[in-house]
Amino acid sequence: MTRDDLRQYLEFYRDLGLKEIYNLAPAIPRSARPAGDSIAPTSRGRDAAGAVIPPIAPSGDSLLKIVEDIGDCRRCRLSEQRSKIVFGSGDEHARLVLVGEGPGADEDAQGLPFVGRAGQLLTQMIDNTASKEGIPIRRADVYICNVVKCRPPENRTPLPDEMEICGEFLFRQLMAIRPKAICALGSTAAKALLATKDGVTRLRGTWHKWRDIPLIVTYHPSYLLRPYNQNAKREAWEDLKKVLHYVYD
Repeated sequence: MTRDDLRQYLEFYRDLGLKEIYNLAPAIPRSARPAGDSIAPTSRGRDAAGAVIPPIAPSGDSLLKIVEDIGDCRRCRLSEQRSKIVFGSGDEHARLVLVGEGPGADEDAQGLPFVGRAGQLLTQMIDNTASKEGIPIRRADVYICNVVKCRPPENRTPLPDEMEICGEFLFRQLMAIRPKAICALGSTAAKALLATKDGVTRLRGTWHKWRDIPLIVTYHPSYLLRPYNQNAKREAWEDLKKVLHYVYD
């Protein structure tokens, strides 16, 4: 495994919130290796025992390949009550990716992200802001997905292990698209992508980075639907205007 391979793995697990990684396999001394055994780095890498380590983001990865790898996912408890996996929607070559928390009831029924009331508000925010700012894009021109791909029961916040399991696929989605910027919708998405405990009010208004991609944090549309959050609505529109100008100007 090359240093770049190792750094990629460590950064991936750091982004998932893991603080410690234990090496349980003893290293194999050079003298104990079979004759002719190559130690040249490969694209997949090997662990200390010599086993092949699958890449986090395979070379030539694509959204279609990720969907195929997810399959009829039964990797965590969220699969037990879900109707459909909600992978994502939009332009697979989008310059902007918006990441939410998880599917709700409408999304679970249709298999598409942000199609309920919060999704309708998000569509209005994207289309109206772009129109007012003279930016020739609509919702279909961006890519939208969630931290977890299955609906949590009663729309509860996804648990850490659920986000960790789905995190592999979100990571691959972002790496396959390689957008110019990412917009994290709500605290769950922000915490998952930035490995932080800070909430939206502390994180919004400034630029952050996910790996080398600029990232901005704003409120989740479902939060904006509450009647007492008028100031948050204004701030969310400002955040969206900022990221749209950065990406499309």
